[in-house]
Amino acid sequence: MSQYYTGVALVLLSTLGFGLMPIFALFTFGEGVNVVTLLQLRFLFAALFLFAYLRLRGEKIAVSRRELAMLFVLGGVLYACQSSFYFSSVRYIPASLAVLLLYTYPVFVALLSVVVDKEKLTVGTVLAMVLSTAGLTLILGASPTEVSPLGVLLALGAAVAYSIYIVLGNRVVKQLSPTITTAFVALFASLSLSASGLATDSLHYHLTLHAWLTLMAIVAFSTIMAMLTLFRGLELIGPTKASILSMVEPLITFGFSALFFAERLTLTQLAGGVAVLLGAVLVIRAWEQVKDIAVGE
Repeated sequence: MSQYYTGVALVLLSTLGFGLMPIFALFTFGEGVNVVTLLQLRFLFAALFLFAYLRLRGEKIAVSRRELAMLFVLGGVLYACQSSFYFSSVRYIPASLAVLLLYTYPVFVALLSVVVDKEKLTVGTVLAMVLSTAGLTLILGASPTEVSPLGVLLALGAAVAYSIYIVLGNRVVKQLSPTITTAFVALFASLSLSASGLATDSLHYHLTLHAWLTLMAIVAFSTIMAMLTLFRGLELIGPTKASILSMVEPLITFGFSALFFAERLTLTQLAGGVAVLLGAVLVIRAWEQVKDIAVGE
């Protein structure tokens, strides 16, 4: 198999892991686990694994104080917020809708790049934004009485936080490898969530066996495996193609949420979802210089 097709397969495997994450989360929530506990354990185990992985590879971890401070902002603030918003949103709206709203993030990235990096808006980017906005209008306007405003705001908040994370990260940690970046992001996210959980008395580790199993599925399959295959896939096919392939993620979430939770979107919402994803693809194609430092959702 050529490097290109190997890279495609790895990115799609990563996408499968990320697409299943809200499904695993819903099963975990069904066992009485709250968002803070789930995410704190997810990032803690991920950080432990990634630092062990770096040590086994013999990769030197050289991080300046400035980079360490920025990694804290990325992980302890932005990524902790993004994950908390996204995981919380699936408690109020269908996972299929939440993942569609999350995938508006390329539009926010493009807007932030114009403001922060002074990039010019191309015609293609503007058309993509219009398409995504029209798609959002269809999604949210199809059945307003059935869609929780809080869930929508949380999912959109996750998209905004993720876009800031990408833009800021690409400006401040260009000298670090994706694995080192993600290890520190996971570590600081875990520490931030630990502090939040202790302050609000929301960390509870008396989990059922089923809860531990679904949590470990999130850690092993939807975090560690998904991140490592994404990193390798990015090396083989580049960030633009990988980002476009990742648009399969909502389809995976759609399928499994329908299978396990009988979630359904209306035809109008599905049409809006297609418009959002097409808009995201067009933004990514127009913004060829994007450098993903993402660790996934």
